[in-house]
Amino acid sequence: MALSPRRPRRRLLQVSDPGDNLRAADRLIAALDVDNVATARELIGRLGDAVSFYKIGMELAYGGGLDLAGELKDSGKRVFLDLKLHDIGATVERATRQIARLGADFLTVHGFPQSMRAARVGAGDSGLRLLAVTVLTSYDETDLAEAGYALGVTELVTRRAAQAREAGMDGLILSPLELPMIRALLGPGMLLVSPGVRPSGSEVGDQKRVMTPGQAIIAGADFLVVGRPITRAPDPRAAALAIAQEIELARELCRKP
Repeated sequence: MALSPRRPRRRLLQVSDPGDNLRAADRLIAALDVDNVATARELIGRLGDAVSFYKIGMELAYGGGLDLAGELKDSGKRVFLDLKLHDIGATVERATRQIARLGADFLTVHGFPQSMRAARVGAGDSGLRLLAVTVLTSYDETDLAEAGYALGVTELVTRRAAQAREAGMDGLILSPLELPMIRALLGPGMLLVSPGVRPSGSEVGDQKRVMTPGQAIIAGADFLVVGRPITRAPDPRAAALAIAQEIELARELCRKP
């Protein structure tokens, strides 16, 4: 199924704050972790209305994914550009301003104070939501030590979460394992978005800090990013629907007194 024809770029729509009225399916962000637009379009067609929110990472962005982001927005979908910006402040500011013009909903910035502050200036009042990357879910204590960090995962995530709030970021990217701690620290005002989510029985792959979708929602996630369990499933639509159902069940548990 093809995306609808391109229309002139419209003004960016504000993203609603997540709340009890947000559908479970809208909390699922399907990661288009493929290397070309044709494959991405085929996958989008197979998923149909089972997915309303897509992530475009660096691999696809460098293969035409930024144009695809515009097509997705024009077709009524929401778009998360996972570009993990980190450079000198002036470059991050200008890059963020360009991305805001594309009409994306979410953008990731590495959780370094200078980059976060610059991105905040670049986003302005566009409505683009900025998410600070705390510690990649493929990293553990050993990886941080090898990279020269004196802090462990928990300490570094906590520090970057506090710095992100001070820099005016809209939310955080963090593993499900840190969700309860950070939700307690920051309260309901920050969006918490978790990759490293794997349904029961799925291969963990290169992720090291993972939970199931239901566990992550109960732990405090607002949105879940899921890639291979959907994109490599024999029936991607069925896989997405099953995850959305698990999210809904977890939300019901959260609402019970």
